[in-house]
Amino acid sequence: MDVIVDNLPTYLQGFATTLRLTLYSGALALVAGVLLAALRVSPLRPLRALSAVYVEVLRNTPLTLVFFGLVFVAPRFGLITPLGFWTAVICLSAYTAAFVSEAVRSGINSVGVGQAEAARAIGLTFGQTLGEVVLPQAVRSVIPPLINVFIALAKNTSVAAGFAVVELMATGRRLGVANAADGLWVLVGVAVFYLLLTIPLGLVAGAVERKVAFSR
Repeated sequence: MDVIVDNLPTYLQGFATTLRLTLYSGALALVAGVLLAALRVSPLRPLRALSAVYVEVLRNTPLTLVFFGLVFVAPRFGLITPLGFWTAVICLSAYTAAFVSEAVRSGINSVGVGQAEAARAIGLTFGQTLGEVVLPQAVRSVIPPLINVFIALAKNTSVAAGFAVVELMATGRRLGVANAADGLWVLVGVAVFYLLLTIPLGLVAGAVERKVAFSR
């Protein structure tokens, strides 16, 4: 237990990096995911196909392979991506965007077809129908699964530890090496800080889900 208290500043530094990874990657994934979902329901078949291929490839690829692809394969095509924080953000946001897209698409599909047909009947374009009619109605049902996606993102940040990002898991690894006799307590400290990030998100998801169920 003492190893956690004695190294609290080190834990907090790793926790701050994990928090930044989650926030930056989550924001980028949200924007990209909504765009992918919009393409997925677009009336243009090539755009639907492009979005579907991206989502299926990323969703069925291990996150570690995404990191390896960007760090070790991309340089062979002239794209140099050094190890570090922003490379991790790109990998995490690109990977998570596929799951955000599916969550948003399920919310769009939950809105009655008649809503979109009525919007088109009064002359709204596809973009106006999606942005002003369908998405506002889909938001309530989309928020709980989106929060679950972001909880998974928070835990996925641990993969960045293998690519020169000193986040919470990398911090735990270093402390474990320096305090081999207290390895179990070092891991307990890492778990506690992850729970500080994921439990509040889970509580928010539960509250929103109950509110949506009550509204229905």
